Amino acid sequence: MTEKNSRQHAIKNLKNARRSKKDEFYTQYIDIQKEIEKYLDYNPNTFRKKIIYCNCDDPFESNFFRYFVLNFKRLGLKKLLTTSFKPSFVANTQLELFSNNKIPPQAKGRKKVTANKFIINEVGDIDGDGEFNLKDVALQLKANKNNEWTPLNGDGDFRSEECINLFKQADIIVTNPPFSLFRDYVNQIFNYKKKFLIIGNINCLTYRDIFQRIRKNEAWIGNGMGRWISGFIVPKTYELHGTEARIDEDGNRIVATNNCLWLTNLDHGRRHQPLTLMTMAENLKFSKHKEIRGKKKYDKYDNYNAIEVPFTDAIPSDYKGIMGVPVTFLDKYNPKQFEILGNSNVTGEREHLMNNVKSASNCTYINGKPQYARILIRLKKTK
Repeated sequence: MTEKNSRQHAIKNLKNARRSKKDEFYTQYIDIQKEIEKYLDYNPNTFRKKIIYCNCDDPFESNFFRYFVLNFKRLGLKKLLTTSFKPSFVANTQLELFSNNKIPPQAKGRKKVTANKFIINEVGDIDGDGEFNLKDVALQLKANKNNEWTPLNGDGDFRSEECINLFKQADIIVTNPPFSLFRDYVNQIFNYKKKFLIIGNINCLTYRDIFQRIRKNEAWIGNGMGRWISGFIVPKTYELHGTEARIDEDGNRIVATNNCLWLTNLDHGRRHQPLTLMTMAENLKFSKHKEIRGKKKYDKYDNYNAIEVPFTDAIPSDYKGIMGVPVTFLDKYNPKQFEILGNSNVTGEREHLMNNVKSASNCTYINGKPQYARILIRLKKTK
């Protein structure tokens, strides 16, 4: 199987999971660490004195919980809340956090926990071995000292009353929400006006309500998309195919799909970096892309007054009109440099393109041929 086919197979499996609501795709610790460190580089106090809520994360399985509890003091957290979305098949049984003799008394004898709730108020070297680690967290929970582990009354649905009560306490929401409920999840975040950092499928950019948030500069891409997220831990039942699927040294089954992103409203330095561009004449003469280099001019759409720019690095620095650029442009989007006008693949954001359109999914045409989905942008005037 080729690398392209491997990636397409992984993407198909993720789509099938979203349709069947089997959302057991766990984020790797290294990807969480890599992303969060970028916010700390920009502002070391991003998480200081904040209450973090990971509300789709069984602490027995979640690397989000693991990251935040192990970095609790370094980040300066005020509190860490975490709840699981659905029953955990490993709760009380096999995570290294709790060996058999470290299970808190309130959990002993319980064969199955429908959903877990952890509340971490402080951390420290409880066993006196000179370092803080997950053993100390377990000991502190066992002793019921300032931290809490209890089962939830319900199934842990993030929309349930008990989870919303925790949600209201939080300053920042950080998690990998279920793909099947992504729109509901984001709407809840904005309804309660929370800061957030979450993982989503790139297709979320085609959701009207989410794209509008991006266009209005109320949400944006994190520090990367696609290969920036190196892969997800998947269940044993998940088929592994191709070179981008693997089993790591701990026995975790990993798939890399190249079709996910971080979505956030936390500020970071990357979104303030201007995109270095050549003029239109320079692109036509020197572009590394054969689709641009050597042409007399950029193509224009048949049915809309804009030029087609098939690559983000081919955006001409001196063109004052409207341009259609790839969706991946949002990974480089600087709100001080560009204005977003619409999206040819989003209902409600493309109606101004609907002139002699044969199919709603093909809004822009060149020489009668439908084009790929495009973000419509314009350079902002420099002072």
